[in-house]
Amino acid sequence: MGRSSRLFEIIQILRRASGPVSAQAMAATMEVSQRTIYRDIATLQAMRVPIEGEAGIGYVMHSGFELPPLTFTDDEIEAIGVGLSLIARTGDIDLLGAASRVIQKITAVLPTATDKHFVRLPLHVSPWTSIPDSAIEYRVIREAIREERKLYLHYVDAGGQLSERTVCPLSLTYYIESVVLASWCEMRQDFRHFRVDRMQSCLPTQHRFKGLGEKLRAEWLMRQKSADQ
Repeated sequence: MGRSSRLFEIIQILRRASGPVSAQAMAATMEVSQRTIYRDIATLQAMRVPIEGEAGIGYVMHSGFELPPLTFTDDEIEAIGVGLSLIARTGDIDLLGAASRVIQKITAVLPTATDKHFVRLPLHVSPWTSIPDSAIEYRVIREAIREERKLYLHYVDAGGQLSERTVCPLSLTYYIESVVLASWCEMRQDFRHFRVDRMQSCLPTQHRFKGLGEKLRAEWLMRQKSADQ
């Protein structure tokens, strides 16, 4: 979680709390150290957010503090609602949880009338999907893409052939019938695509490809466009 997201989350936690909240509790919720929470609290106080308390006791926020309201058109609100609902079709449980948190954050800062429209959105998305179940956590792949960390795969192809691959993960594509990882395959020395449901295991390694992700992704995209023409 980035620093700006943490600051926002701390404000949300304290706004919802009925009593003092300890730094330890906030640190556990956001999976960071207590020292990080203390620094973030100090930052918010310097920004004149009305937070009081101290280490070992807990923190409270004075009532009446409001975040500045977000302004969206009706079309923008509906686009956000439908887009977040479509995430249910991906089978990515962690993304679904993140979408739920996004909704909470948005509704927390929307003007009252817009907030009600967003919550009671009269547009619904079917959760149906034909993506096969997979034992692999999509979160592991997404984190490896962000961190430019190589993955070690046990992969079974369409013919039932098992192989072991070390790959540089570049992109996840959520198709209707499958989720596909685009990557640079060290064994083939070329770009390769792997269906996540055919992975028997997917383990992050200690090896990085720092600074190469964007370049490889750009080359992969260029090849994709050429193939589509």
